Amino acid sequence: MSKYEFLEKLKTALGNDLTGAIIQENVNYYDQYISDEVRKGRSEAEVIAELGDPWVLAQTIIDTAGGRDRQQNATYETQEKSYNRETGRSAMSSSGNGWWKIILVILGIIGVFAIVITVIGGVISFLAPVLFPVLLIVIIFKIFSKKR
Repeated sequence: MSKYEFLEKLKTALGNDLTGAIIQENVNYYDQYISDEVRKGRSEAEVIAELGDPWVLAQTIIDTAGGRDRQQNATYETQEKSYNRETGRSAMSSSGNGWWKIILVILGIIGVFAIVITVIGGVISFLAPVLFPVLLIVIIFKIFSKKR
């Protein structure tokens, strides 16, 4: 099977369950993947054989995308990671949208600090009605015990 036949079968298989943008995104992805692998010296037939049946591949993509319910900006991280591992590119540099991951990590760290501060404040406010009178009694006792 040629690259063109593979991509047409993939496009047809995806056609009933996904939007046009997601179909085109996947066709472009596999078109680029096959071209890159051929440039590395592999034969087109070998790469297509490795990818397997386009109908099975399409079903995996549909399952991953969640059918028609998935929004158009769906990404296919499993295929992307596999492709990036083979081409030596990182997921952040190839996808161009890794900045949001950094923001999530920063927000997570801020959230952990906020929780720690809240817990410490809660413990202090819980113990304050008991600790302050006890501390006051201890201080008074020490003051009077030093005078004797």
